[in-house]
Amino acid sequence: MNIRMITAAGLLLALAGCASTTTTTILPALVSNPVQDRWEGQSAGRFFASYGPPISDRDDGGNRVYTWRGGYKNITIAAKDGKKGGKRYLSCKADIVTSQSYVIRSVRILGDQPGTNGSSYCAELLAPPPEKAS
Repeated sequence: MNIRMITAAGLLLALAGCASTTTTTILPALVSNPVQDRWEGQSAGRFFASYGPPISDRDDGGNRVYTWRGGYKNITIAAKDGKKGGKRYLSCKADIVTSQSYVIRSVRILGDQPGTNGSSYCAELLAPPPEKAS
């Protein structure tokens, strides 16, 4: 009986060690959301006036969830030898969760792709870095 208890305790400790290592590497990637940081607390009307109307909406437990898609853009990708490398079509899709007073509570990116200057076109479009004063 004691051997079973010791084995079970050792197994639980080993699993707990694996779980804590995994969460520390995943959490920083999930925490960083520049679009959420930019728009949380802002008026949804301001967002939709800037980027276009939502494609659908639904109720969700006292909140309103708007599904938005926009930022349509074609870009030319240069090949390594300097010639045209082809075209790429960019767009962004997100769920914008608002309170009853139309204030944005959260922004969940549903469809994203690499942008022209980084790994997220949605971040480039919806949360551009502040312009530097000259």
